[in-house]
Amino acid sequence: MKQHIASAIDRQADNFTAISRYIGENPELGNEEWKASARLTDELRSQGFEVQTPVLGLPTAFFGTYRSAKPGPTVAFLCEYDALPELGHACGHHLICVMGLAAAVGLKAVIDELGGTIRVYGTPAEETRGAKVTMAAAGLFDDVDFALMAHPYHMYEKSGESLAMDAIQFEYFGKAAHAAASPHEGINALDAVLLLFQSINALRQQLESHTRIHGIITEGGKAPNIIPDYAVAQFYIRSATRPYTDETVQKVLRCAEGAALQTGSTLRTSNYEYSYDELITNETLSDLFTRNLGILGVPEDEIAYGKDHGSVDLGNVSRHCPAIHPYVKVIDETHLLHTKEFRDLAMQPRAFEGMLLGAKALAYTACDALSDPAALQAVRDEFNRSVNNVSN
Repeated sequence: MKQHIASAIDRQADNFTAISRYIGENPELGNEEWKASARLTDELRSQGFEVQTPVLGLPTAFFGTYRSAKPGPTVAFLCEYDALPELGHACGHHLICVMGLAAAVGLKAVIDELGGTIRVYGTPAEETRGAKVTMAAAGLFDDVDFALMAHPYHMYEKSGESLAMDAIQFEYFGKAAHAAASPHEGINALDAVLLLFQSINALRQQLESHTRIHGIITEGGKAPNIIPDYAVAQFYIRSATRPYTDETVQKVLRCAEGAALQTGSTLRTSNYEYSYDELITNETLSDLFTRNLGILGVPEDEIAYGKDHGSVDLGNVSRHCPAIHPYVKVIDETHLLHTKEFRDLAMQPRAFEGMLLGAKALAYTACDALSDPAALQAVRDEFNRSVNNVSN
């Protein structure tokens, strides 16, 4: 059965590569992925999938659905296709989306025999306001038996952990004045922002080691001879768990309030991007994926234990259905994500070969779970235990 999957993907290797190359050459920011969404949905229709777009009012989001002739579980393949500002596809989302697409097409070759439904989720804006957050909150994964995606990288890694994250904006309002003639008449909003940075720097030593707080100043004044009456800082606040992230956010908010009190300015806070929960990897699914990498020729000693690579909106999905997010080697040099070097190598033939291998591993993993009731039950049992542990 897996040979049928591999053949279905191999027969269309040039087609899948062309789609990925097109998206890579036409990078689009989150919720503006018009070309990518159109190319992916056109391809799904041509492959016999029923397509729904937009989804939840998101114009570049989509569902592609194929229902087999026999009833059975629902498997979701997740596609990301937004690019980074200025860098383009330096996170390899042009490979991620086609991995999901090709995996769905490969599984379709055998799903009528297995029974079940294939659903391809087009999820915009992973880098900012991830659509998976909105979809999960709306219950769009509640009827999914498991969700699969893989991320390109410079090595193979098992699905591991991610950090819960809040994106907080701090706006300080002061009073403008001439910085030389009448500084005593002003209230310096920029000083409040600087005090906020200093307070957070002091706070870090009192936080658990898995915590990350990093920010920038997006507005700090217009001219050095004018006391700034408005200043803005944006921060990401992350940790290994949602409860500890919430706790840390409260500490940072107290730092922000203290800066306002010290300077006499007024503070306004807001969430400028969506909050992401930490990823709960389904280890049963992860083990199936790792085993399938071996079947596809990847030596076991080349597959590392999953590490934390920041925050992903799949974390929110993993509270609604079993999910994995492994990393697949697509370049042979060691370059990190979100760099020009990774971006450029991710457009080379080697990267597209890795993309197709990842697609096969995803489809094989779905096939294993769909064809073995005991394996699928183990996936479900682990998910129920993990969700109960998080809830408690």
